[in-house]
Order: sequence, then C-alpha cells, then structure tokens
Amino acid sequence: MRSIFSFIVKPVGERYNNKVKVEDKELIINTKIESFKSVNNVAEVVAVPLAYSTDIKVGDIVVIHHNVFRVFYDIRGNKKNSRSYFMDDLYFCDLDQIYLYKNTGKWKAFGDRCFIKPIKNKDYLNIAKEQRLIGILKYGNSSLEALKINEGDLVGYTPYGEFDFVIDGQRLYCMKSNDIVIKYGHKGNETEYNPSWAQSSS
Repeated sequence: MRSIFSFIVKPVGERYNNKVKVEDKELIINTKIESFKSVNNVAEVVAVPLAYSTDIKVGDIVVIHHNVFRVFYDIRGNKKNSRSYFMDDLYFCDLDQIYLYKNTGKWKAFGDRCFIKPIKNKDYLNIAKEQRLIGILKYGNSSLEALKINEGDLVGYTPYGEFDFVIDGQRLYCMKSNDIVIKYGHKGNETEYNPSWAQSSS
C-alpha cells in the first residue's frame, strides 16, 4: 500500500496533545479541536511515495504540519477529519508538510526547512523575554551549509516566516532557508531561551 505522491503516516500518540505535566499532576490545557496549537505533529512513516525517493524511510519519525491530524466542524456542526485522512489511523502527508525526520537517533531538517533556537533578551529596557529575529541555528540543511551557515551559528531571520514547534521539550522556530538573512559572530554571552511550558510538554 503506497501513494504515488504522498507519504502515509500515523500519529505517534494521540491526534491532539492537550495535556502537560505539572509536578505529579496532569493538566488539560485545551478542550477545543479548533486550536491548531494542540494538534499532534509527530508521526511515524508507514509508507513512502512511489513517484520520488528521499532520505525518509518506513518507520522513521517525522515532524509534520498540524493540519494533517487536525479535526474540524463543518458549516452544519458535523465533526470532520482533515482532507489528509486516509483510513483507520492513517493519513496522507505531502512532501511540503514534513519539516524534520529522525532515522539515526538525531533530528534532521527536511528539504529547505531549518530550525532556530530563540535566545534570551539582554536589553533590560525591553520587557520581551527573548531576542526578536535572532537565534541559534539548531537544525540546518545543505543550502545553508553551502553558504557556510552551520548548526550552532547565531543568525538573524525575517519576521513572519517563522512558526514554533516543541521538539524534545524545547521550543524552536521553523522557517525556510531563505528566511535566514544574516550570520552573526558569537559574542559568547548568548543564552538560549526556552519557556517552562515547552519543557513540561515533552
């Protein structure tokens, strides 16, 4: 069973991640299916496409777009699966809906995607907790490496192209290679910023 152009995936865990641990308690943080923030975006690959070959193999874990597993209500109030739904617990996932994959124990960015770790804001006159539009490259790709922008580098990126994911208990910003616009030299005093809610959702 293989699709011509799409991966076939299944969720790792539930379709929604609505719970976080607070000490020894479990807290339900959302009860609305409309909220994309609570949709699970970690999946296991069940089948790869016939039309092309990638480094992603059957059994790999992937981070995907939240709309794949999302549930919604139609105009009549009926509960519906997303258009990605195939059957049982299986879903179609297009090439541009995959952002990270893991098959060797280490996450790797997929295609032209990359992930940035936010850093703490050190401007005491600014109440923002993290530095805006600057971060540390966590997961890069071959396009960035060709420009000598490597994982661990301090970089600047354009606004509105990033969206956040929680990967292994750490909030990261996903964006495309073209969103990276500058490579800074490390001053040596940058501190990664990771909110406590991200750590509790791991």
